[in-house]
Amino acid sequence: MNAHHEDGPLDSGEGAQVIPLHAPRHDDEAGESRRNPIERRVASGLAFLRRRLAGEYDVDEFGFDPEFNRTLLLPFARAFYERWFRVELFGLENVPEQGGALIVANHSGTLPIDGIMLSVAVHDHLQRDLRLLGADLVYQVPVLGHLSRKAGHTLACQADAARLLAKDELVGVFPEGFKGVGKPFADRYKLQRFGRGGFVETALRANVPIIPCAIVGAEEIYPKLADLKPLARLLGLPYFPVTPTFPLLGLGGLLPLPSKWMIQFGEPIPMDDYDATAADDPMTVFNLTDHVRESVQQMLYDTLLRRGPAFF
Repeated sequence: MNAHHEDGPLDSGEGAQVIPLHAPRHDDEAGESRRNPIERRVASGLAFLRRRLAGEYDVDEFGFDPEFNRTLLLPFARAFYERWFRVELFGLENVPEQGGALIVANHSGTLPIDGIMLSVAVHDHLQRDLRLLGADLVYQVPVLGHLSRKAGHTLACQADAARLLAKDELVGVFPEGFKGVGKPFADRYKLQRFGRGGFVETALRANVPIIPCAIVGAEEIYPKLADLKPLARLLGLPYFPVTPTFPLLGLGGLLPLPSKWMIQFGEPIPMDDYDATAADDPMTVFNLTDHVRESVQQMLYDTLLRRGPAFF
């Protein structure tokens, strides 16, 4: 190619149409390119609203609404992920880019914000949706239950987990349950009992790997100093926490403290060496459950040392 054509118009002969090299491709495209970010955001929001009103969106059998999650829920959570908690990730190469797998993580923080941050990490850095398994109580709260379904989460039961894994989904589970998320600050980063190993049975039957995961930072967002058990029983809650800011500051006390977070994904624990009948062997399930728990606990210790101070 002749270098002289780079800065001037291209001429293909007498009477030919002359098109400047940098001319706009189309009036609509030019208008779109001239829009500032706010205008583009408004246009995108209006298009989203039109699709919702027209019913032009997909929801799967569990109630997962990918567009709603991507447009409304994830951006809100991402602001905390990037600016408030400044999350760092390690071991992303241990999470498969496709196919079913079970991520097993520690649970803490008084409120289960760790699950939300884990979902943002997987979505933004692996381009996969993490389907979390939650306690029954989550889905008994009207608004919270509805939003959890919209975000792709479902009940922590083997039937739902098996169906998700059969569809090659990435599933997340917190075996400590409320014992972990509601433990006192004095017991931070000490894993509670991992239930009865139901997650191991699920992984064995589905023949998918278990990915141990350690989340450091959630323990400091709402340091639980005490538990008002009579009030918790009255409200039907597993606990009613007292933290340095709640209930002293009222609703303002619900703002989490800006701790520094790190999430570490460990090496996959394959289930290929076992057949499906191993899920019915209590000793095999117990040994694997204990192995996963020890792996997560050791990762917590290592990641704590790497992080250093909790708020800097």
